[in-house]
Amino acid sequence: MRWKKGRKSTNVDDRRTSGGRSGGFKMPSLQTLFFIFPIIKPLLKSKFGLLIIGAGALAYMSGFNPLSFMNGGQTAGIAPQHQAADDERATFISTVLADTEDVWKDIFNKAGYTYREPKMVLYRGSTQSGCGGADSAMGPFYCPADETVYIDLGFYDELKYKFKASGDFAQAYILAHEVGHHIQNLQGTLEKVQRAKQRSHGKSAANALQVKVELQADCYAGVWTNHAHKMKNILEEGDIDEALNAANVIGDDTLQKKAQGYVVPDSFTHGSSKQRMTWFLRGLKTGDLNSCNTF
Repeated sequence: MRWKKGRKSTNVDDRRTSGGRSGGFKMPSLQTLFFIFPIIKPLLKSKFGLLIIGAGALAYMSGFNPLSFMNGGQTAGIAPQHQAADDERATFISTVLADTEDVWKDIFNKAGYTYREPKMVLYRGSTQSGCGGADSAMGPFYCPADETVYIDLGFYDELKYKFKASGDFAQAYILAHEVGHHIQNLQGTLEKVQRAKQRSHGKSAANALQVKVELQADCYAGVWTNHAHKMKNILEEGDIDEALNAANVIGDDTLQKKAQGYVVPDSFTHGSSKQRMTWFLRGLKTGDLNSCNTF
């Protein structure tokens, strides 16, 4: 994917250097306390030292980790030798977000509407969202309450090494899918589906509705790809294959078969591998939101 000359989005909240925490007090671990005690012990002997300790405690309870200055701002949980790669990934995904902003703004403007840009939070480990707590096990997600995409950058390591879906455009597809949920939110689709779920009978019916939401987001990711390439010539050889491979490996049937050896279609929440690839390709081929009616 051609991206290095693109602009970075300003709608990014990078929480990696605070260990992914934002808001809410969390007691430091015993390991951390043992580490910092020799540092604060001399400060306990003076009023000025006590003021420094108090200021540090307030900063920590507000979600900022003062210890980040002690390792040069190193991202929590990232070894120094991998810091540059992690920072480049953050730059890349911020640039892709900017590309989605440009494309969807243009599409909305041509339709006579104003595009409201989503925010994006980058973190590692855990953080707080408008939809509650977030951690790495959840994977990337969109929260309609605060119109924000949450991405633990560690997920992309998992995508590459665990699911064997490597490549920068595989990562771009994941973000474009989550931004697709933002488009659904602006259209009122997410609210309508939520009401329909509440009226549905049984979990399988609610799951079927959610699958339609997810497949439409895949289609919107394809629409974005179509317009972004026309606007900025972003695609390189193999990029579409990377996106399709990512859609394939995270299909519900593929994940279930790998985890338990068999497939339970009624429990699908995102769609099968074939469905996810099909709807992405439909959006890519047409570049038209109207072609993404999964309902």
